[in-house]
Amino acid sequence: MKNPNIQLLAKELNAQGGVFCPSAQADMKLWNSHPKVYLDVAHTGQAKCPYCGTVYQLKDGEHFGGHH
Repeated sequence: MKNPNIQLLAKELNAQGGVFCPSAQADMKLWNSHPKVYLDVAHTGQAKCPYCGTVYQLKDGEHFGGHH
């Protein structure tokens, strides 16, 4: 099974510029996945979960806070 690639809007990131995985955005159920991990998306524009391989990335043209 191919690991999902989740496109995010900047407003979907938390105040620190990241997301948690597993995520409802990736259609995952918290009870049947891996431990919850924080992924910093704003720093590089994307982050890959070390457990499941899901890649979370900002959609083209999206910028978080002062990051361009």
